[in-house]
Amino acid sequence: MIRYIRRAAALCLILLAALLVNAARVMVIQADQLDDNPANRRIAITRWGQPRGEILVDGRPVTGARDSGQQLRYERTYTQGPLYAPVTGYASQTYGTTLIENAEDPVLSGTDPMLAPLPLWNDLSRAPRPGGKVVTTIRARMQEAAYRGLDGKRGAVAAIEPASGRILALVSSPSYDPGALSGTGPTVKESWRLLNTSPHQPMLARAFRQTYPPGSTFKIVTAAAALDAGVVTDPDAPTRTPDPFVLPGTRQVLPNEATGCANASLAYAIQWSCNTVMAGLGVKVGLEGMLDTVENFGFNDTGLRIPSWVAKSNFDTSMSADQLALSSIGQFDTAATPLQMAMVAAAVANNGEIAHPYLVDRTTTAGGTTVTTTGRRTYHQAMRPSTATRLQDLMVRAVEDGTGTNAAIPGARVGGKTGTAQHGLGNTGTPYAWFIAWAQAPDSAQPAVAVAVVVEDAEANRTDISGGGDAAPIARAVMEEGLRLEREGRG
Repeated sequence: MIRYIRRAAALCLILLAALLVNAARVMVIQADQLDDNPANRRIAITRWGQPRGEILVDGRPVTGARDSGQQLRYERTYTQGPLYAPVTGYASQTYGTTLIENAEDPVLSGTDPMLAPLPLWNDLSRAPRPGGKVVTTIRARMQEAAYRGLDGKRGAVAAIEPASGRILALVSSPSYDPGALSGTGPTVKESWRLLNTSPHQPMLARAFRQTYPPGSTFKIVTAAAALDAGVVTDPDAPTRTPDPFVLPGTRQVLPNEATGCANASLAYAIQWSCNTVMAGLGVKVGLEGMLDTVENFGFNDTGLRIPSWVAKSNFDTSMSADQLALSSIGQFDTAATPLQMAMVAAAVANNGEIAHPYLVDRTTTAGGTTVTTTGRRTYHQAMRPSTATRLQDLMVRAVEDGTGTNAAIPGARVGGKTGTAQHGLGNTGTPYAWFIAWAQAPDSAQPAVAVAVVVEDAEANRTDISGGGDAAPIARAVMEEGLRLEREGRG
């Protein structure tokens, strides 16, 4: 009898061991697989069981939460959603997260271990932590000025503080309300369908996720290459560039919109935007020299984060001489984001150095205790300081008496460069209107803001569209707000 009891006990022990092994397999080995299983609702229920942390602009939240009373309890809400959508992105119970909502999700959702009061606190307590806050570098008045300036036209604005790299405005137009995607159900799915099928692409963050031919704004990069390489030693000296200019190895004549470009100086070419001079200088610098310069400015960089990823601005690494000539005036395959071109303007304003651009100033706990801070760091030295000083003078001339007069701000030192970029089959599309600029108060030691504006669908006849006419007034409005904020900060 005892023998049978022993056998039964041994069998029970074996069964118990098997249960423990299986429980360990499920809880340890298969834990991640089960967590990621779409059929597992526990993760989503926990995730949306408390409000997300806030995203702040100028110390005020531009996000919030709404108690839906559903299983996924708290939905994300947005204050002035379309204005800040290119900054916040969306946090959707159905479609996930984008932009800051994605890059800072651990902080906003409360899962970041840094939010815990003690190491391993989350593992020990198993209690959900309140979502932390993300403090952005955006200045509300500059963001609003850019948004008003675009007025629903397709385009984008990026503004940077040159000395620090802080992104002060990041606008994409047309925009959308991220709150329309927050919850679940047929209404959310219909909003998603309409947004994704719209020919205007309202969810595209044009300021840093879309590239455009930069047109004549790129001539600032080519001028930097020519000055750094010694191809130009005196900006006011003739460049021995003919007009008409025949692209090397072809019979194609490169036209000028401006007059007086034959044998013009670099200064005149920047002031009045001579294609022939700048194309000729790009060829003289050569492909290797141009590549060194453009990559110092940030072109061809696939790793830039702000903290969301930024689309690569392109300058081809292999070209014939005629293609290099066109690329040197921002055409052919050259393409740039508005953020990249704001970095070009910032490099000139900041004595040749580009500070790494960033959008998140710091993150905090729900109670306001700082968790992380973004420090200033150098991205690249784009050109020699002496070259930047010369380009500052040339860009100021373009605003004071050139193509960029619409960007002039009384009492401030403003440097700018217009651009009209051809695109479409046979260049038949409506040209993109560009303007890049920087502005400095008379009593300030350094420029307060650098900005880039692109307008895709300027309302004018094709021959009348120009960066000076369509984009420069928007840049001026943003820079005026930047100067005003700097003045108030000192006062």
